[in-house]
Amino acid sequence: MIDITIQNFESELLQASLQQPILLDIWAPWCGPCKSLGPTLEKLETAYAGRFKLAKLNSDEQPEIANQLSQAFGVRSIPFCVMFAGGQPVDGFVGAIPEAQIREFLDKHVPSGEALEAAEELAEAETLLADGDTDAALARLQEAVTLDPANETARFDLVRALLELGLTAQAHEAFEPVAVRAADTITPHARFAALGHWLRAAEQSAAGIDAAVLSTAIAANKRDFDARFALAQQHFAAQRFVEAMDELLEIIMRDKAWNGELARKTYVAILELMTKPMPKTAGGTAVPAKSALELAGHATTAPSDPVLDQYRRKLSMALF
Repeated sequence: MIDITIQNFESELLQASLQQPILLDIWAPWCGPCKSLGPTLEKLETAYAGRFKLAKLNSDEQPEIANQLSQAFGVRSIPFCVMFAGGQPVDGFVGAIPEAQIREFLDKHVPSGEALEAAEELAEAETLLADGDTDAALARLQEAVTLDPANETARFDLVRALLELGLTAQAHEAFEPVAVRAADTITPHARFAALGHWLRAAEQSAAGIDAAVLSTAIAANKRDFDARFALAQQHFAAQRFVEAMDELLEIIMRDKAWNGELARKTYVAILELMTKPMPKTAGGTAVPAKSALELAGHATTAPSDPVLDQYRRKLSMALF
């Protein structure tokens, strides 16, 4: 449990909630219901064993924060509890409600025990991958997906790792539960859709024509888009992403609509795969007391990649 002040609001509440849900208990020393609610919340923090963190804010000592949260939720009384997740206030409740109702509230916002274990396995896998211990990392990723099948990051990392190792059959099996989301024509999941393109490239490349034969066909006819796309697929499957995009760009420049815009869609998938994920942590700076309180933390952006920037510009120029 931590006491929130104007000085640590951003670092200990907004930024910290990027890593773990935080329940903020807004109370005051003179508030009778607050005194009965507090021990229940502390008991639940222990019972939930790390699935959320409890923070407390004395509304008499920190009126600026308390007033802004009250206005945001249209609440005029305390105790008032606000759940923070992903750097934002997402839900709340008012009053010293029964423990059973608090548990119902928490269960809507905090990860399950299995999800928490999966997150730990994923973190360990990322460390192992960085150290080059691929086999151990794969075992961790598979365990994470088993524990929490809905963990998108774990599944993405697992399928990607399998494809990087050339284990196409295993990658196909791991990808199958999210294949429908990847193929959704209205709201496709961008990262899973990208994996789907990579998986198809790997499968088609394994049974494809020799690269030398494809290159000869392209040299004879630069508009042989089937041959050029097949060559791009081979580059893609072998993780020669830049070479793949170069071939796809040749198709896009000559015929943007070819084969249902397949060249463009594959190009975009490669860009997605090359894009580094958003950092999971961000160093927070305490909000100065003299400034207006910001309920949203500072924006976190992934570092720029000159190759990605170059190929995004190339695609834009080819399309427009």
